Amino acid sequence: MINPRLVHELNEYPFARLNTLIADLPQPAKPIILSVGEPQGPVPQFARDIVVRDLGMSNKYPPNQGTPELCKAIVGWLERRYALPPGTLDWQKHVLPLAGSKEGVYNIATVAVPQEKNGQKPAVLIPNPFYQAYLGGAVLSGGEPVFLNANQATGFLPDFDSVPAETWKRTSLVYLCSPGNPQGASASLAYMQKLIEQCRRHDAVLAIDECYTEIYNETVPAGGLEAALAMDETGGKNPFANVVVFHSLSKRSNAAGLRSGFVAGDPYIVAMMLRWKTYGGPQVLIPIQNAAAALWNDEAHVREIRAGYQERFRIAKSVLHNKGGFFMPDGGFFLWLDVGDGEAATRKLWAEGGIKVLPGGYVSREVDGVNPGDRYIRVALVQDIETTRAALTRMAEIL
Repeated sequence: MINPRLVHELNEYPFARLNTLIADLPQPAKPIILSVGEPQGPVPQFARDIVVRDLGMSNKYPPNQGTPELCKAIVGWLERRYALPPGTLDWQKHVLPLAGSKEGVYNIATVAVPQEKNGQKPAVLIPNPFYQAYLGGAVLSGGEPVFLNANQATGFLPDFDSVPAETWKRTSLVYLCSPGNPQGASASLAYMQKLIEQCRRHDAVLAIDECYTEIYNETVPAGGLEAALAMDETGGKNPFANVVVFHSLSKRSNAAGLRSGFVAGDPYIVAMMLRWKTYGGPQVLIPIQNAAAALWNDEAHVREIRAGYQERFRIAKSVLHNKGGFFMPDGGFFLWLDVGDGEAATRKLWAEGGIKVLPGGYVSREVDGVNPGDRYIRVALVQDIETTRAALTRMAEIL
């Protein structure tokens, strides 16, 4: 009656597992929630004003392919952000607005994973730890998840050179998150280009989740489209072959509730994403599309938001020093702290400090008898500056 993959191959979602882990502990009077990557800052006022202004347009079905204004704004931002020559991207072919990047990174598996590849069950390569939507897409599309540990020894990025040739032959989809969730490591242009070559050689789709790309500490993260264009050998016919990237306003613009993102890259893959969307994908309200276009066209609010996260990391460095193996990530807004036992530390922080974090083992899977996240906790630095300082001070005392 029920899809067995949903029952047997997908664990309970991390936040449900977290609630079960601490269910027997008393509820703190004033808890501080650092477990969820949900920005607590406000959506820029100009975007809210647009949503209110255009609510009267909610009687119309939103276009699945996005409004021209939004698609053009996305293309303009991509070309400015990644120094792509004007005209590199066609707003009607290379981009597709989504109801947040989660929709895209899940549904790319539906588009890219066939029933079999080279006579075998298709493989989907996934960084470990990982964002849960990658696993959901891989499993429910009928693919076999193949987890690649991204730990300190690999620079917190997956080592794709370690994938056996036999596995590559049946690989249909490869996920990469840069900057990563949760470790915050950014892939270099050279790393991405080598991976693009591997994917093209084996006719696999490379899906790069870049939703944290605007939150960084020092070096501006490279992008997948930037990497692909720099190695173009097609004379401009399809420089983005096999490559798609995903972006979102959730982190960049404090707009998680707007549910607005996009996929961009190989026009054939984008077209197939649109075909899927017309059958069963969510549509984005026209007022939200209009607000999203304005957000992609504005950088002032992004600089302010990024500066706020950089300040939080400076506080973390000054408070934690080397506790939990503290390190400054390239990007994103998570701390990935080695506390020896992630579940035990999570319970201790909740019981003694009223601080809710996420055990690292809940966002990773066991490979060869070892779960690379078991020793860690993930801490989302999403609260205001003073709350963040108070929480980190308390954590340092408890840990």
